[in-house]
Amino acid sequence: MDIFSLLTLIGGLAFFLYGMHVLSSGLEKMAGGKLEKTLHRLTDNPIKGLTLGLTITAAIQSSSALTAMLVGLVNSGIMELTETVGVIMGSNIGTTFTAWIFSLTGIESEDVFLRLLKPESFSPVLALIGVIMMMAAKTDRRKDVGAILIGFSVLMYGMSLMSSSVSPLAEIPTFHEILRLFANPLFGILTGAIFTAILQSSSASVGILQAISLTGSVTYNSAIPLIMGQNIGACVTSVIASIGANKNAKRVAAVHIYFNVIGTLICTAAYFAVNRIVGGLPFAEHAITPWAIALIHSIFNITTTLLLLPFHKLLEKLAILTVKDKGKAVSGIQEVFLDDRLLKAPAFALPECRNATVEMAKLAQETLLAAITLVETYDEKTAKIILEKEKYIDKYEDRLGTYLVKLASRQITNEDSREVSKLLLTIGDFERIGDHAVGILKVAQEMHDKGITFSPQCVEDLKVLTGAIQEIVGMTFRSFAANDTETAKQVEPLEQVIDILKDELKHRHIARLQKGDCTIELGFIFSDLLTNYQRISDHCSNIAVATIQIKDKDFDTHGSLNEIKNSGNKEFLESFEKYMGKYFLTH
Repeated sequence: MDIFSLLTLIGGLAFFLYGMHVLSSGLEKMAGGKLEKTLHRLTDNPIKGLTLGLTITAAIQSSSALTAMLVGLVNSGIMELTETVGVIMGSNIGTTFTAWIFSLTGIESEDVFLRLLKPESFSPVLALIGVIMMMAAKTDRRKDVGAILIGFSVLMYGMSLMSSSVSPLAEIPTFHEILRLFANPLFGILTGAIFTAILQSSSASVGILQAISLTGSVTYNSAIPLIMGQNIGACVTSVIASIGANKNAKRVAAVHIYFNVIGTLICTAAYFAVNRIVGGLPFAEHAITPWAIALIHSIFNITTTLLLLPFHKLLEKLAILTVKDKGKAVSGIQEVFLDDRLLKAPAFALPECRNATVEMAKLAQETLLAAITLVETYDEKTAKIILEKEKYIDKYEDRLGTYLVKLASRQITNEDSREVSKLLLTIGDFERIGDHAVGILKVAQEMHDKGITFSPQCVEDLKVLTGAIQEIVGMTFRSFAANDTETAKQVEPLEQVIDILKDELKHRHIARLQKGDCTIELGFIFSDLLTNYQRISDHCSNIAVATIQIKDKDFDTHGSLNEIKNSGNKEFLESFEKYMGKYFLTH
């Protein structure tokens, strides 16, 4: 083997790893929010979790990516530790699917149809189709399909380069001696684990082993410990992902490690015990083939899962004993926020950003409605709760805003990009609604401290406006949470009615001042209250417009508002008249 063979090997490895990355990223991007929705269907049933883990890993071609996602989801409080055990087991089985694809490189036949199954035969065609789709496609989905085809082709080309570069090694006696060292279970497992840990992909390390096996120099006794070790090495990704995470996220990594280590110990001990008892299995010193590596990889993971699935609770307890509680768990806002681990999987991160925004919206709504009640009946305990919740709303805006900006810099589809823009726009409105809730609280507190009240007629007028505010807030938040554009379209007509009500209440208040029925001091307080109410309705309008725009693929706020309020818009006029009739002021 000369320097040129070594360079070919390095180049082949580079193509292989890059193709693996492109393929996995493309598949994950195509799956989109379906991955997150699928994971949210999990229950405490480990069988269901196993099935989902297998399916998702087969879909995105990476068990390491899935376990890293699980660490992030648990760290964010989105999933529980017990829900992840079955998923981890399923991901180990799902990752064997890749090895079966790689095994096609070992097909040796003169039959035309069988030769067509060899990746080197059909990969160039897939690459050409992929390039055409990437260049000509107008939709993100088709471009993603093109990227997947190119990734697969590059991966297979890299594997072909590696196979051809290592073929001269079959003639070197020293190479055979090195491979025999791997027949030592401890040395083989350790080597497989370290090599996989460096690559951070069991699929990649298995693929490389399959490429080397084409030299005919790797025996079953040498390959089996390596395959066992590769599964242990795959745990390094979840370990790295858990650094700096909370205790439950670290326990996810612990479950992953224990599952693979225990499975490896059992299966390795069983294989070599049987091998010694029978005086050597007939195939032990035979050359292993790529398809046999895929078969052993599958048998190992399926057997390990069948053995340990009944003991999934014990694995969970073992992880809890390993990663012990240290004092009280952090409570409050930190437990529900996403972390940077999920940015590696935008398909998971974006839906969870939306979920967090919905939680922020609920908090803002609760804070506002509680503040409104204080105007009529002030309560110190409620006032303290409002101030505390408003601090949480500010934290939501700060952390979500920062996270969404990071997410926007990732490779996401145009549709996801619009969703990110929508969330960035609306979290500011939700935060401002929380600020106005505090503004209303201050009005109520000033009236309580000074012992002053509005006149009976003013109170009656305010009840009408308050009812309209409560309805527009409820309608806005429901439409946002459900992404309901029809309900969102009802917000602007009511917002216009609230503007009219506010102007009329101001005129009536000026008339009371002129008659001496109201004081200047109460006038300032009343004006502050009306301003807060009007600003709240304005923010509701902004949120509703953003909800409508995400469906219309348009972010021209002024244009959307003009279209909604157009004098020829029959729907708007009908709604406007309905709310004018519902919220009218008595004389």
